[in-house]
Amino acid sequence: MELTKDLLDSAALVGDWVLDPARSTISLKNRSLGGLMPTSGVFRQVAGHGTITQAGEVSGALTVAAASIDTNIGRRDKHLRSADFLHVSKYPDIVFALTGAEPSGQGATVTGTLTVRDRTRPLTFEATSVVHEDDEVRLDAEVRINHAEFGLTWNFLGTVAAHDTLTVHAVFVRR
Repeated sequence: MELTKDLLDSAALVGDWVLDPARSTISLKNRSLGGLMPTSGVFRQVAGHGTITQAGEVSGALTVAAASIDTNIGRRDKHLRSADFLHVSKYPDIVFALTGAEPSGQGATVTGTLTVRDRTRPLTFEATSVVHEDDEVRLDAEVRINHAEFGLTWNFLGTVAAHDTLTVHAVFVRR
């Protein structure tokens, strides 16, 4: 069943929810060398929680361990974890703080803030959403971000595209 205003306003989803990390994924795509070379990876450690109030208000957080980036190329992963990019020794987590979700066209308009390298920016995106028998909520989204807004400006000879696409598949279960 899709997420609707009536469903949010009903008591069916009220309560605390926790992300199931075994069934959730956060992946990253970028292009380099003028768009000829796709780069992709996945964050292997993710945690999250959410709350839906009696009034249908939604809040929560999704936390990604920055050091868990895995592109299947060890040398590149080491560089992505370095001060040139994610600087995981100083900024271990990437956090999306959810401040709201409203039913829309194919699911939900999700709003919040994204913090990477201690820089926080507002973020709004569309997500498809499915509710399974009131005990599981799934959200799927593709979110484009400009990594330079978060201080990720290293770019060897201008070969790395400024925008990344984060693909989110989040499965929340009732706590």
